[in-house]
Amino acid sequence: MADVDVSSGRIDYFGYKDCVVLQNAQTRVVLGHQVGGRVLEYSLEGRNAILLDPDQAGWLWDGSNRVGITGGRFDIGPEKLIPKRDALWLGPWDAEIVGPGRARLTSVEDETTGVQLIRDFVLDPDGSRLAVTQTIRNVSDRVTRWCHWSRTFSTGHGICLVPLDDRSKFPDGYIMYGPGSVMDYAPGDPNIYRDGDVLVVKDTPLRPKLGMDSLVGWFAYLTQENLLFLKFYPTYPDCVYNEMAGLTISIWYNKDQVCELEPIGPMEELEPGESASFTETWTLAPYVFPEDRKVDVADVVRVVEEMRSGE
Repeated sequence: MADVDVSSGRIDYFGYKDCVVLQNAQTRVVLGHQVGGRVLEYSLEGRNAILLDPDQAGWLWDGSNRVGITGGRFDIGPEKLIPKRDALWLGPWDAEIVGPGRARLTSVEDETTGVQLIRDFVLDPDGSRLAVTQTIRNVSDRVTRWCHWSRTFSTGHGICLVPLDDRSKFPDGYIMYGPGSVMDYAPGDPNIYRDGDVLVVKDTPLRPKLGMDSLVGWFAYLTQENLLFLKFYPTYPDCVYNEMAGLTISIWYNKDQVCELEPIGPMEELEPGESASFTETWTLAPYVFPEDRKVDVADVVRVVEEMRSGE
């Protein structure tokens, strides 16, 4: 068996200079610290699972201009309570290489939310496993109550699979947002169905935003680039999830252009000086996209279990 290795370095990428790159023989991760501390590339054998708008290449925030940034974004919530936080979402971050396959992105201390965010990335020496840890640090003189909110843009028009359990408060295992401020617990979408204990979104739903409260701790997205993008993450049945509907997951389809993959953490009540961390583990696996969109759910679950066994 050949030796495996993982490296860290700097490259120019997507119109930005000195991006951090983590890579091994199969996988490459490119981090963009210039705008919001995000992932610009997460690829397996050259196929990128991250969606980037080419019109945004090299874009920088000047303190007043705003765009809906693409990429592997992260955030804090809850969505309807947290104030505007452009310094975290659009502003520049510090980037450092902390070892082979390891990097850290650090935000400014944000006055509006009272926190500083630290994002640590660790790529395994072999394969696609990427650990992403976001730490929320209270740098204010007051108690903060925010949650982890991942907002990863993947390529569009794929198939999403979310395992469910019998603790859901939603009759169909999910809710659909809209129209307006409505949260519909029984939308009857023809592109969403249940196969055993797995919710399948086989195509773009009637309305973009879906929410789930599953505590199983993973979901999968099958891209048209023949990749299975998996996210594993911890869940906490005894903690408060302070998204409005107590969500642990949100999925957002923007027509056929993008799918946003969003694990959500519990509320972290932090006294001044305290910190809390949440870790997602990403993996990619080759998987043929079904042209008829009839996904073999049992086979996907088999692949997920194989990937999980390597954690």
